[in-house]
Amino acid sequence: MKAKIKKFSQDTFSSLATRNFRLYFIGQSISMAGTFMQGIALAWLVLKMTNSGTALGVAVSLQYLPILLLGPWGGMVADRFSKRALLIMTKSAFGILAFSLGILVLTGIIQVWMIFLLSLATGIISLIDSPAYYAFIPEMVEGHKIKNAITLNASMLNLSRVAGPAVAGILIATTGFAPCFILNGASYIVIIIALSLINKDELHKGSPLPKSKGMIWEGFRHVLSKPILAGTIVMIAIIGTLTYEFPVSLALLAKTSFHGSPSSYAALTGALGLGSVLGGLFHASRKIKGSDTLAIAAFVFGCSVILISLMPTLFLAVGVMVLVGACSIWFATLANSTLQLNSDPQLRGRVMVLWSMSYLGSTAIGGPLIGWVGEHAGPRWSLGVGGLAAIVAAALGIMVMRNQKRSLAAVEVVTLDAEIALSEDKKMI
Repeated sequence: MKAKIKKFSQDTFSSLATRNFRLYFIGQSISMAGTFMQGIALAWLVLKMTNSGTALGVAVSLQYLPILLLGPWGGMVADRFSKRALLIMTKSAFGILAFSLGILVLTGIIQVWMIFLLSLATGIISLIDSPAYYAFIPEMVEGHKIKNAITLNASMLNLSRVAGPAVAGILIATTGFAPCFILNGASYIVIIIALSLINKDELHKGSPLPKSKGMIWEGFRHVLSKPILAGTIVMIAIIGTLTYEFPVSLALLAKTSFHGSPSSYAALTGALGLGSVLGGLFHASRKIKGSDTLAIAAFVFGCSVILISLMPTLFLAVGVMVLVGACSIWFATLANSTLQLNSDPQLRGRVMVLWSMSYLGSTAIGGPLIGWVGEHAGPRWSLGVGGLAAIVAAALGIMVMRNQKRSLAAVEVVTLDAEIALSEDKKMI
């Protein structure tokens, strides 16, 4: 029994044995807790100022609009320059924006248009930060540890989703909104220090690519040439647009359906994070067992989101959100790993920016849409739409993956026939 526990622990946390990833993991854990803390405060602040789900959707969507419109350019930058250096610059800029927002709230001069403007500035920085962030993980660990590192990183994000909202709920109730933004600004200092301590000589990276004509479209062509990449991106786009709009749908659910407070929203978000952590730890040591698994994960995720829309009380909703979190991390980890492991290393930044455009940038469309549905039809409908979208994505995923299998089988038959013919020719000679 002890041997099994030891093996599970080693398999689950294997990537943390690498110093560079361990430093990054610790620094990012603290930084992301601050990010989720700010997310709770920002959403509730907008609802308090406007009482509008659509306005909340716009505030969220502006953070991702630049990625949707200019994402390939950000991916090209991530492939051309040092990802570590880019991340130090983007985290510094995020910190400045967080401090600025905290000062505006603290002085009482904050207005909704200012929040929109700062959200857009955050999106512009994310344009470079997001592809560099995702593509940097494989540079810190050996190839066989990439999936483990991706899963642990996702688990860390969701553990931060537990800690950040919990602290935010307490701070908003006791001291107001401003400390959430100021503490988030301070948290970026930690990740900047961690990135500075990373040993550049131990990174697994190739030489930065020189600028050349057609670099941006090369990423698109690479994805289109591989059905498994293209199918995964389509699934992420559907689910990212309509299902992963929890900052909007859960805030409306807490305020409108359950007539709750910031603590109610924090509880729902924290439960989502807790479920993601538990699910992430479970899947960290498991292998990818075929492309159909991604579609199954999307289907189960969609069913869990529909289930949360039916919960009659906040207490039951918080309990079901743990399940939603576990299903969410299952799908997200499989999708991320599928893209990372099936893409050319020199094109990984440009492939992962398509992940960012689909997973994050799609919020620019889905945020206002889900906010509008929640405001006019009710938050439960906004969640129901998201759950149904994930089920549709699962069906499309199964079609794409099975078509790919049939194509591969046809190629194998042709190859086998050619080998037999060649063998017969040799016999005749």
